Amino acid sequence: MNIDVSAPQKAALERLIAIAQGNTGQSRRVADFLLAWWNAGECGSFDLTNLWGVDSDIASDMAEVFALIARVHKYPDTLGYGEQFQQIVAEWHPELTLKKV
Repeated sequence: MNIDVSAPQKAALERLIAIAQGNTGQSRRVADFLLAWWNAGECGSFDLTNLWGVDSDIASDMAEVFALIARVHKYPDTLGYGEQFQQIVAEWHPELTLKKV
């Protein structure tokens, strides 16, 4: 990977991945946010009002990752997070695990 991901962006992304792999309402909102980046067409989109349902620290991490996405113009698998995102898909969209997402 030859992409410059800042330490704060990497930390925010990894915190969000951990939350998305959980099983709470906030986990679902975070998963929707991340999967909108991964494959919005297959996994759905992210309603911005979902920000109202997450803690301010999580919303800050989402803003950090949003800035990362805007800057690098890459999908998460090209940043080395393909396996983690596949796990999130399997958790929140098991119907897609038979398809390549």
